[in-house]
Amino acid sequence: MGGLQEVLLVLFLQGLLGSSIGQEINNRFFPDSLKIGVASAAPQIEGGWNQGSKGVTIWDTFAMSHANLIIDRSTPEAACNSYNKWREDLAIIKGLNSQFYSLSIAWARILPTGYYNGTDSINERGVTYYKTILKALIKKGIEPMVTLYHWDLPDQLQDDFGGWLSPKAADLFAEYARLCYKLFGDEVKWWITINEPKQVCEAGYGGGGFAPGIVKPGVGNYICAKNVLLAHAKAYRIYDEEFRATNKGKVAMVIDTPWFEPGSQSPDDVAAAERARLFMYGLYGHPIYYGDWPEIVKDRVALRSYGEGLEVSRLPEFTPEEKKLIKGTSDYLTINYYATHMANATGEAPFDRRSFYDDMNIIE
Repeated sequence: MGGLQEVLLVLFLQGLLGSSIGQEINNRFFPDSLKIGVASAAPQIEGGWNQGSKGVTIWDTFAMSHANLIIDRSTPEAACNSYNKWREDLAIIKGLNSQFYSLSIAWARILPTGYYNGTDSINERGVTYYKTILKALIKKGIEPMVTLYHWDLPDQLQDDFGGWLSPKAADLFAEYARLCYKLFGDEVKWWITINEPKQVCEAGYGGGGFAPGIVKPGVGNYICAKNVLLAHAKAYRIYDEEFRATNKGKVAMVIDTPWFEPGSQSPDDVAAAERARLFMYGLYGHPIYYGDWPEIVKDRVALRSYGEGLEVSRLPEFTPEEKKLIKGTSDYLTINYYATHMANATGEAPFDRRSFYDDMNIIE
């Protein structure tokens, strides 16, 4: 559950290494159009999990009830205590000469149960907290970039209807997004709807290693993927139709992925690397830019599904209306990149095994 400290540590180590190697100073400059900043996420740094009338999230519940799954047993209960030390954090960010700060809004700090039933369900203390931070950033000359969802679904929505396994989550997220655009639109011009949907879906509803810990490999992850894409698309369309003309901001979904290089130049390994890229990034990026799942993803999941004896693919289809809704819902390209992996072709896994990785069919 990393936070601002990790970002600062990376920057410090880079500076330390750069100054100790003894190389000549590089006199080349980044272009003026490049902006450099730092990022955090509410469940990873805020703490204050029950302060300020905030509701409980799936990460609160997961971390506190499955401590064995987290290496250092940390939880969102305290985290970096940024809820109470945000002024210190902003001073550090300013000291780094950061041009922007990417932060997330905790859904449950604005709407404690996740539902929006009018002004009586809005947590004004949560609104004031984020409004104050956003205004302080602008005053310091730091541009805010706001993520609406960084993995912290209000726990009530998971309990009531299964969270991202239900299309109802997409509709509720859209209403939450509309509310945030209305509340914070004057301060925010860069919006991220959902951060790292692969982690939300594959880790949360496939393998179960992340909150809410649902283990439905090869099924739950794809159902979640469709609902998350619909949530993003609905939130994008709301901004486009109701807020863009006035606030003139930009909206996208941040997708994380490794990059894959082929383990050799054999055609099979080259195809394996491209297949990996399309499963990892393309599962979410392809519908946004082209309106549907990548063909290789559809073909592979269908092949595995039929091999299991199923009559239909485990990968849910988009209706024509859903394809139209999702296609084109990005104002800028987003990539969270951490590492490059090698990919090699491999034989077909037994059909009594079911997972996202068996569907992808590579040696990584």
